[in-house]
Amino acid sequence: MIARLLAILLAVILAFAAYVALIPGEFSVERSAAIAAPPEAVFKNVNNLKKWDDWSPWAKRDPNSKSAYEGPEEGPGAIFKWDGNEEVGKGQMTIVESNPSERIAIKLEFERPFPGTSDVGFAFKPDGDGTNVTWSLSGEQGFVERAIMLVMGLDMDEMIGKEYETGLASLKRIVESEQAAAQKDEGSAAPTPPAEVQTP
Repeated sequence: MIARLLAILLAVILAFAAYVALIPGEFSVERSAAIAAPPEAVFKNVNNLKKWDDWSPWAKRDPNSKSAYEGPEEGPGAIFKWDGNEEVGKGQMTIVESNPSERIAIKLEFERPFPGTSDVGFAFKPDGDGTNVTWSLSGEQGFVERAIMLVMGLDMDEMIGKEYETGLASLKRIVESEQAAAQKDEGSAAPTPPAEVQTP
């Protein structure tokens, strides 16, 4: 009886493993948002990794997370490292490409919860007086990660997509507030036209 149960259990495990092995390892997530500001105004809030704390959906998940910055303040070579709780894990981001007001490419490396490397991208396209910004993520999941996602009923696109939507909404709010403040300052700094001189 026990031998039969073990045989059934083994068959189930092997069937599950075979199913997981058939699941594509590659994944891709992409979300976009329209922001009422020119591309350069949006770009600067992404190109400087120190500004991410203001809008990133993961920034406030662990107030005790340890963070460090290396390399230049912005653009290629800028690095952000973090070490936090199970929600944020441990890893680093490195800007590998930065085309002003057009595109930013980032190498994302995780040490935990699972080691892995992914590619993050931001594309900025003019849309009238505003900008359409697209945030993307692509990479490959290992067998263990795919198994865990399957057991927990998680979908990579849905899970990360929600975070990206939250982050883009925060980025939109910040950039549009900055834009409104800049326009207000420009208006208040406009020279006052000279008064008409009346002749007697």
